[in-house]
Amino acid sequence: MSETTDTDELDSDEPETGPEPIGEATPPPTVMLLGSGELSRELTLAFQRLGASVIAVDRYADAPAHGVADRSAVVKMNDAEALAAVIEKEHPRYVVAEATLIAADALIAVAERDDIEVFPTPRSTRLSLDREGLRRLAADELGLPTAPFWFAGSIEELTAVVQHAGFPLVVKPIAAAPGEGESVLVRIEDVEPAWHRAVGAGRIPLNRVMAEAVVEVDVEVTLLTIRTIGPTGPVVHFCEPIGHRQLGGDALESWQPQRLSPAALDAAKSIAARIVNSLGGRGVFGVEVLVRGDEVYFDNVRPRPYDSGLVTLRSQRLSQFELHARAILGLSVDTIMVSPAAAEVSYAGADATDSGGANLRSVLAEALAVAESDVRLFGRPDETEGRRRLGVAFATAPDPIIARDRARRASAALRRLW
Repeated sequence: MSETTDTDELDSDEPETGPEPIGEATPPPTVMLLGSGELSRELTLAFQRLGASVIAVDRYADAPAHGVADRSAVVKMNDAEALAAVIEKEHPRYVVAEATLIAADALIAVAERDDIEVFPTPRSTRLSLDREGLRRLAADELGLPTAPFWFAGSIEELTAVVQHAGFPLVVKPIAAAPGEGESVLVRIEDVEPAWHRAVGAGRIPLNRVMAEAVVEVDVEVTLLTIRTIGPTGPVVHFCEPIGHRQLGGDALESWQPQRLSPAALDAAKSIAARIVNSLGGRGVFGVEVLVRGDEVYFDNVRPRPYDSGLVTLRSQRLSQFELHARAILGLSVDTIMVSPAAAEVSYAGADATDSGGANLRSVLAEALAVAESDVRLFGRPDETEGRRRLGVAFATAPDPIIARDRARRASAALRRLW
């Protein structure tokens, strides 16, 4: 069922105003999506179904969302002048950042205007690329519980951290896709290889890494949190918790619901509300937490729909994309779950090509023979995260354990294509 929480206890510094009322004579809103990968394709369709006109922008031609948007443009989105020029030319009502490598100066300038709204807030977009800034916001400013962490700007500094903190430690890039460039240190000889792996990961070269203590947890959870503006101010809505785990670097498994104790669920919601309200804006936020019994630790937040939320395409009445579109347009939302479900996303490097070694029809027949299963294949190039989404397998069931087994079997069949 849908759950909401008033957020008067912690508001951001931005003015908390909702969208202008839409009257009968109001023209359809225009939405510009900055980033046109596979997830933006789903978001484009969600906006269009609500009557919006969508302009899909990306740094390369024939991006997935370009094929369904009303208009498209190819722009270097880390070029502030080029990005400002296309926004000025198209003059959308809403600018929605779906990619991470976007010129922050251009977004800040647009956000200061009265006639265009920017989502997520420029601050959220910047922090989504700054693990250090985000962690310091969560731990130091908001006082959220986290695993012990340190930052290092050289091999020598990382060695000093290891000598102070001990083993094991996880070393992560400051900005990279989940799991990319990460290492687990168990001895001093691991420090230098871990440093080079982390600073070489992602699409932003940074000579700085985060080291984090290993915390024994029961499950990693994504709590999709939708922030809207109601008649009395900001309100947050929570979806049922989504369990997720990375299967190496080439797959992500997620399932909904992930059962938590009442104490853990309350703690997760409190953490999510505080970080989301600090970031501000409207839309879907994927708040990632680590859960051990009743203890909950903040891990990350993504101010947009993400892969772990793909399961909502089958589990909820409104998917994460529909929720994001509704919240941005100022429409009502609900987070009703209609069935337990699971999903498994398969990845490859951004330059991967389909092997063509298996017959498509026979593979689909095998995958879809699994009870209550569904699949989506991603045929267009998708350069949004430095790795390519190949496809996703879904399954529903009376409980998430069965759904996970079904999704795994459907996904195993799909892998014959790659």
